[in-house]
Amino acid sequence: MLDFAFPNLFWFGAIPALGLIAVPVLIHLINMLRHRRVEWAAMEFLLLSQKKHRTWIILKQLLLLLLRMAAIAAVVFMLAQPRLPSEFDWLPGSTPIHHIVLLDDSYSMSDNWAGTSAFAEAKAVVRQIGKQASAANEQQTLSLLRFSRVGRAEAADMFEDTVNRDEFIKKLDGTVRAFEVSQGSVGPDVALKAIGQLMGSADDQRRIVYLVSDFRSREWNKPVELRKQLAELNDADAELHLINCVERQRPNLAITSLIPSQGLRVAGVQWKMQVSVKNFGTEPAKGVSVSLEEDGEQRPGETFREIGPGLEVHKVFEVNFQGGGPHEMLARLEGDAVEADNSRHAALDVASDVPVLLIDNPDAHNARFLDASSAPGGSVRTGITPEIHTPSYLVSHPLEKYPAIVLMNFDRLDTSAIEALEEYVRAGGGVAFFLGEKTRAQFINDELYRDGQGLFPAPLVGQTTLQVNRLERAPDLELSVHPIFGDLANERNPTISTVLIGQYFSVPESFERAADGEEGRATDSTTEVIARLRNGAPLVVERRFGEGRVLAFLTTAAPDWNNWVRNPSFPVVVQLTCAYLSQRPLGNVSRPVGAKLEVTIDPQQYDTGVSLLTPNEATAAVTIKATTTDSATATVNPTATVAFPETDVAGIYQAMLTRKPEGTSQIRRYAVNVDPEEGNLEALNGEQLADKLKGVDYRYQQAAAFGYDPGETQGENIWLWILALLVLLLIAEQILAWSISYHPKSRQAALAAGKTATAAAGGSR
Repeated sequence: MLDFAFPNLFWFGAIPALGLIAVPVLIHLINMLRHRRVEWAAMEFLLLSQKKHRTWIILKQLLLLLLRMAAIAAVVFMLAQPRLPSEFDWLPGSTPIHHIVLLDDSYSMSDNWAGTSAFAEAKAVVRQIGKQASAANEQQTLSLLRFSRVGRAEAADMFEDTVNRDEFIKKLDGTVRAFEVSQGSVGPDVALKAIGQLMGSADDQRRIVYLVSDFRSREWNKPVELRKQLAELNDADAELHLINCVERQRPNLAITSLIPSQGLRVAGVQWKMQVSVKNFGTEPAKGVSVSLEEDGEQRPGETFREIGPGLEVHKVFEVNFQGGGPHEMLARLEGDAVEADNSRHAALDVASDVPVLLIDNPDAHNARFLDASSAPGGSVRTGITPEIHTPSYLVSHPLEKYPAIVLMNFDRLDTSAIEALEEYVRAGGGVAFFLGEKTRAQFINDELYRDGQGLFPAPLVGQTTLQVNRLERAPDLELSVHPIFGDLANERNPTISTVLIGQYFSVPESFERAADGEEGRATDSTTEVIARLRNGAPLVVERRFGEGRVLAFLTTAAPDWNNWVRNPSFPVVVQLTCAYLSQRPLGNVSRPVGAKLEVTIDPQQYDTGVSLLTPNEATAAVTIKATTTDSATATVNPTATVAFPETDVAGIYQAMLTRKPEGTSQIRRYAVNVDPEEGNLEALNGEQLADKLKGVDYRYQQAAAFGYDPGETQGENIWLWILALLVLLLIAEQILAWSISYHPKSRQAALAAGKTATAAAGGSR
């Protein structure tokens, strides 16, 4: 059966237009009716001659008439653009069609309005593609891939499924109906990279790629890689359809973080957490309420008076967990355009206490003051448990169990002790130094600073006295805004103004100038002066070393060189310093949806059978055998790991371990959250997208008005063949018309022929 690219044009316009074929015949008949017989001797002679060739002339005239009728018919058919069905695939260019649908199911597609959503519109587009493809007589197949399935063993929901009328539509509808928008944030670039396995060979099929998405600005505003990938599809002769499922940006709020802020995460001690909310809309959001849950129990929430467009605002609130172990915190927003980013989970490991290692000389003169400041005892609980040891302890005992280590007034350290400290800090540990009369600048510079390659944050010159300025009574100590100082850096806080510093270790002038920015920074970008004296000299210097932190107080922890240790601000600084040094990367607080989640255990302490519980499972847990490290690569302390099969849903994931030999249970909790930036609903329209994708050949449509012309995919369009036939018909018509018409060689020849005919006529009389 012959199909047409423009069937309406053919049935309602072309068929009536075929009546034009009769025009040459009608003209011929009209001309015959106008003839009147007049006897004329000269014509009698010509008629006798014509009778001799009449049959051949009539045949040529009929052929000319047919050529003219065929030319008119060719014009009509060419405008309707007929297509040959697949039975004629022996024709050049006739190939089966492979529809490849890439469906964006990232959570921004849950954007909803007026009883529908971007994802509902996208599913309707997929159904429409299948419906229109199945209406054709063509040999066609369809592959369907959701963004969230990329990278999985069986990624495609449908792979080269044969398109027929009933069975295919039923299967496609059932498959699409089961789809729900994911909580992931996989972008189109990842999906386009995975399309290679779906494409097949260009030699045996025609490929049509449909990218059904919401075209958010975060992915398409600077689409260098995307433009390259789409251009590669063009080069592979794939036809591109970009279908946009949203028409405008809607306001949306998202909780971007829920993390510990200040203080030690210790049971029975008050510390702080921070919740952050971002406004992705174009108008201010006022009176934004965030509800909070602590271990499933409702607690007082927080209210943001106003959040400007595009701004992220933070609120700090206090928490106090009474028991040690794993705990949970949940923050929620009221519903808006996108639901997935309105909640955020935090998994918190709260310690019963925090052991802090204090390294001092045998007399422990300095350590006693830190001990009293960090754990004053009585009714005041800080959660810090100080342990005082000499420098030899650094070599003879493992340091991993101490969240923080403080060294005071030492004259030297063994090479092995320095190596142990550096390994500890590189792995994420925190170390603080307090200097004193036994400190040797040369040792610090040669062994601990080592031209900036070592642990110590700054080179030293020597002990220096801070001269008293009797003319100007400025405070001796100037604090920067930093976590270890808390609110003490506030100018209105009177306690710091009474601190007196007598002696300190000075640093080279070149280091001071570099730290002040007066010349190229001599230290690396991880070093910062966080407290100074009134003469501008550094007093507290911080440095990042590996994954850990190092603080250097260039004065004593005892009241030898200052009165700070007797000031009310000193215990605050000591406790905040221990908390700051104890902080580790917040990987256990939150992981992104879709990230690999592995549980590492010590097989000597725990049974390798680990029960895993996902947020979707209320009670049932799957027990999986942990895989022990291969003996060929095992370290001194072998480990075993077990991974959650999937982390596709935000929430708290739990691993239940069994401790040897007593068989007691231990629960480890892990928070998984959505990527808040996926909640940015700013999107590109067709004109903006065209500007970003210059040089890429594609067809753009809105999902609400989606529909592809069946003629574009049903059979091989043969209008070019008809055009070629029309040209041949017109050439043949001209040649034939010329051949049967009378063409005298010259005017003289024509006159001579006329005289001869006249003479012949006279003689016949």
